[in-house]
Amino acid sequence: MWFKDFTIDDLNNRPKNHLGALLDIKFTEIGEDFIVGTMPVDERTHQPAGILHGGASVVLAETLGSIASYMCIDPEKYVAVGLEVNANHLRPVKSGLVKGICKPLHVGAKTQVWEIKIYDQRGKMNCISRLTVAIINKPQ
Repeated sequence: MWFKDFTIDDLNNRPKNHLGALLDIKFTEIGEDFIVGTMPVDERTHQPAGILHGGASVVLAETLGSIASYMCIDPEKYVAVGLEVNANHLRPVKSGLVKGICKPLHVGAKTQVWEIKIYDQRGKMNCISRLTVAIINKPQ
């Protein structure tokens, strides 16, 4: 389903001047129809109560879904832009790594919808998110 063959290095060696890099989001796996990434739960991603901030979970979800969208399009002709993201936060996480698994619900010519499930290190789901993306012509 990917536009071309991507490697983990391709995904992790993107420019570093963005929010995903600041939160140390790393891509760890590319499957036939999914990608996986991790994010540390530490002082950068905590809310004042010392648990994972819901906004940080959304950053992980949107990063995974946006990159998955990019992987499905011809970047010479199109760009993928977010239309809507939502998240349900199911349980707190205090430390460690969280892992997001991003799978398509719909990959069309003009819109894409991605489901991102985020798990703690015990394998318990702590967040489920959905990202809707528009595919638009690349600005000239």
